[in-house]
Amino acid sequence: MVVEGLMLSFGEWFLESAASWAMAVAILATAGVVLGWLVAALRYGPIRAFWKTGRALEAGLMDLVRISPRRVSALAWLAVKESIRRRVLVVFAVFILILLFAGWFLDPGSSHPDELYLSFVLTATSYLVLLLALFLSALSLPEDIKNKTLHTVVTKPVRHSEIVLGRMLGFTVVGTLLLIVMGTISYVFVVRGLAHTHEISEAELTVVDQAVEDPSSAPRAGTTSRVHQHRHDVVVDSDGTARAEMSKGHWHKASIKKSGGKTTYQLGSPQGRLLARVPIYGKLRFKDSSGREAEKGVNTGDEWAYRSFIQGGSLATAVWSFEGITEEAFPREVFPRGLPLEMGLEIFRTTKGDTSDETDIPGTLGSISVVTTTPEIAQLQKLLETLRRRQEEALLAENPQRDMDRTPVAPDAPFEDEIRKIQANLQPLRVKQPPPVEVRIFSAQDFTPDIHYIPFELETPDGRKLDLMKDVIRDGHLEVSLQCIEPMQYFGVAQADAYFRARDASFAVNFAKGYLGIWLQMMLVIGLGVMFSTFLSGPIALVATLGTILGGFFSQFMGRLGSGEILGGGPLESLIRLLTQQNMVTEMAPNFQTRVAKMVDHALQYLLWAASSVLPNFGEFSFADYVAYGFDISPDLLLRCVLHAGAFLLPVFVAGYFFLKLREVAK
Repeated sequence: MVVEGLMLSFGEWFLESAASWAMAVAILATAGVVLGWLVAALRYGPIRAFWKTGRALEAGLMDLVRISPRRVSALAWLAVKESIRRRVLVVFAVFILILLFAGWFLDPGSSHPDELYLSFVLTATSYLVLLLALFLSALSLPEDIKNKTLHTVVTKPVRHSEIVLGRMLGFTVVGTLLLIVMGTISYVFVVRGLAHTHEISEAELTVVDQAVEDPSSAPRAGTTSRVHQHRHDVVVDSDGTARAEMSKGHWHKASIKKSGGKTTYQLGSPQGRLLARVPIYGKLRFKDSSGREAEKGVNTGDEWAYRSFIQGGSLATAVWSFEGITEEAFPREVFPRGLPLEMGLEIFRTTKGDTSDETDIPGTLGSISVVTTTPEIAQLQKLLETLRRRQEEALLAENPQRDMDRTPVAPDAPFEDEIRKIQANLQPLRVKQPPPVEVRIFSAQDFTPDIHYIPFELETPDGRKLDLMKDVIRDGHLEVSLQCIEPMQYFGVAQADAYFRARDASFAVNFAKGYLGIWLQMMLVIGLGVMFSTFLSGPIALVATLGTILGGFFSQFMGRLGSGEILGGGPLESLIRLLTQQNMVTEMAPNFQTRVAKMVDHALQYLLWAASSVLPNFGEFSFADYVAYGFDISPDLLLRCVLHAGAFLLPVFVAGYFFLKLREVAK
């Protein structure tokens, strides 16, 4: 799974985000008050406008404080009944119809069927529920105003704040019930779609070693039946224990079944799929082909610079520095085979080899080693990681939309001098440190995650015995290096491509967390739709809500465009380059047209930056990749998204109340 950017802890994120949110709300509230005063000044004069504005703010504050839960619940139930009358259950019928036909197109024999199935159900549910929320929230209130059915409500002792809140809660109840039912059906659909078994009879097994004296007690091997377009190699030991080898990213537990004098080895439900890994990520650095420290690896021509490549058959190395690798985190009785290092690599091949059988493409050999870290290196490395983290936090505080992976760090950036000094001190120490201890040689397949166990007992090339926890790891700090053995081949790696698998969380709970992300997106759509519908007609409110949603999906790009991080200049300059077919790197001619374009773009950058700061990043609330790729959604991330959605919905609700109160409805 692609993991870009810095993931702050909840405490660090909350302190920074709370201050930014308070500032944004204060600016928006001030702008709203000033705008209201200007409108009142045009109608009543400047002096009287102050009195009118103050009375409106006082009445609004009292309305918001005196909200009645009983009246809100009654209005919410009214919104639920209206939604049912408008046949929202059609969305559920469409969802069932999609699942019925999905079995024709989803291939359980693909290389990663779990990712395919999970991405499909989460995406289909998201689109249907968000469309339902969009139409319900944006069209309901204008339709009631048009048909004058809302007049009977506003003429009763009901506050405008209760009408807005009741609509939001009512539509939320409808969407929540639909999500619960659709999520349950989706879970069953995925589990049943991936479930399969294999079998192999006793007669299909052959003796592995024909030279043994007693073939009946020798290990035997065979290949199972073909199900979901794959087979498994099965090995039966001399004691009758059967084990199935991994294929298509999963394996099966084998059991013996005897019937009518015939013995069959039955492989049960697939194992290794539908996971929720809890990873421990490390910090990645590189060494070039001569073994010297390098900022990045080799560029093989890929426009997407997420991964850097290390050259095979050379000293080029990718080194991950991990923290928190302790006996308490990885007890030996729980991890008897060693520390589970999971790794998924991209392979760039200059020679393809024998690829006549597409189902059995040969892998590329690589080696994994651990580096014995001295106490001095461990201390400096921890200090370096702390400074880098503070630097990233400082840069993100200056520009929350900054892309840390693509934007280079300026020489005058915070803590940059201290970081360079520590790197200069580390270089001679790393030259003198003991050579890496090779753990294993493996064969890597392109984008195929594999688990490599680092044993607790290691042996150096000169025969010395090392204890991993006592002799190699220092204060929880462990360095793991990766090299590509085969010349003319390359391993592409990113920081998140290697991690220690601390444990596996519950997949069912993680699946529910994925649907919670859809629920948060639905809440945002409902809030926006109801707010716009309080002062716009139905079709215009629909377009405004849809535009805000699309802007939210591209808020990060707008922020980078507003801060000048995008090549090719601002919106107007980019348009000129597009029309005149100029590339993004070459400077434009220093003429009047260029100066005007840059001046206009400079003004537009402030608007883009403001819009990106106000709009919610809808992509942040999508957990589909976490669920599909089998990674646990951390509580910090979940709580962060819940608070983010709540912080956005609160001012949206207040704005919707004032818009409705100022609108002439049954007065």
